[in-house]
Amino acid sequence: MPELPEVETIVRELNDHSLIGSKIMSAVIFWERTIGAPSCTDFCRQIKGQVIKCIERRGKFIVITLSQQTLLIHLRMTGKLSFSKQKDLISSHERVRLKLDDGRFLHYEDQRKFGKWYLVDDPQTKLDLIGIEPLSVEFNVEALKKLLIRSSLPIKIFLLNQRYVAGIGNIYADEALWEAKIHPLKKANSLNPTEIKALLLAIKHVLNGGIANQGTSLGSKMANYFSVSRRRGNNQNQLKVFRKDGLKCPRCQTVIIKMTVAQRGTHLCPLCQKL
Repeated sequence: MPELPEVETIVRELNDHSLIGSKIMSAVIFWERTIGAPSCTDFCRQIKGQVIKCIERRGKFIVITLSQQTLLIHLRMTGKLSFSKQKDLISSHERVRLKLDDGRFLHYEDQRKFGKWYLVDDPQTKLDLIGIEPLSVEFNVEALKKLLIRSSLPIKIFLLNQRYVAGIGNIYADEALWEAKIHPLKKANSLNPTEIKALLLAIKHVLNGGIANQGTSLGSKMANYFSVSRRRGNNQNQLKVFRKDGLKCPRCQTVIIKMTVAQRGTHLCPLCQKL
């Protein structure tokens, strides 16, 4: 589930935990399929002794630049990171653990087991496959227009495709389309200039709002999003349509509906977002 705001929150918290300059003393893998590359044996051997130089975000990837390689972490649906000085399993869902030179352990938990870790020499082999950063200065009306004009996908599916715009998932796609008054099934290449500008502003607005609210936690169970410090996000209290079906649209008071778009639950106001 973690989308751009949640991953950005996690990256900021990792930086707040004084990781820069820490040396990785060892790695333990509890679920081998979490490691996407290289092999688990090579992963543990290669990461040992490397120093953490920088922690950033690219799309939904956590990008940890090490002294020799780069660690890419994709949390997928239920991945979580946390710190402790506990050597034993912190839960039955712990998949990877890194021991740091200050005695701390960085734990990775993943209930659904979909998350992936990649230790690579060149991170661009993966990062170049994803699209433009929606909060960058390069993401402007002209850039969005060039992307939209080449696609006949429904705009909701376009927004979810990480090859076009990086970091947007189901929650923020629904919220941005509501904000821009665009129906999720409207074809991407059919948006007019007014709609393109509205969508651009809406995407930036909902993502910045999600970051300001430290992410969206849709429930209290540990399968839901929690930050590194085990804190729930607050953005769920600001959602306008996502999972609000049956309630009134805060803009026009029409009842919000839920539909399925390419097997994804999609929430909209049928009056504000006419097709």
